[in-house]
Amino acid sequence: MTTETEISLVEGLRKQSPKTQRHVLERYGGFVFSQVARLVPGNEDAEEVYQDVFVKVFSNIENFDASKSSFQTWLYRIAYNTSVSFLRQKRQPMIYFEDNEGKAEAISEDEVEATFGHASQETVMLIRAALKHLPPDERAIITMFYFDDMSIKEIAYVTEASSTGVICSKLQRTRKKLCKIIQMLRS
Repeated sequence: MTTETEISLVEGLRKQSPKTQRHVLERYGGFVFSQVARLVPGNEDAEEVYQDVFVKVFSNIENFDASKSSFQTWLYRIAYNTSVSFLRQKRQPMIYFEDNEGKAEAISEDEVEATFGHASQETVMLIRAALKHLPPDERAIITMFYFDDMSIKEIAYVTEASSTGVICSKLQRTRKKLCKIIQMLRS
């Protein structure tokens, strides 16, 4: 699960080595910032959360457990939780797609596959636009699964879901919701 390089990095971080901290920032900084920016709107806010993530990583490295996840997955968990905490504290009014009439649930898996299966440039642009209409937790699951190629097990760890089945169900519901948003954007 954890590579020798990650073990070496963790050891350096535990010794509070500035060189290792720089290396971690160089190696994972872009990854973390892109994760945070997908959840936290506004570049300034995303940068603030990004900095908070690495402060937490460097000060809580003793809590990393290689038997539970890779270092990168642990880092993503911190980025996810820090982003969600920031959004809760900010309490900015945001408008998300609400499926009160159950129209998204009525979408068949064939329609979902047709939408996501043909990744034309237009479809990718529509997916990116539609993601903005999802709440942060749903947006995170979609981006972790499709953009970051994370496994269901890794996503469950990051989001602290009670089981992988919870993530599978939420992913399926969110895909349908996203498909409905895309249909609305097309019309």
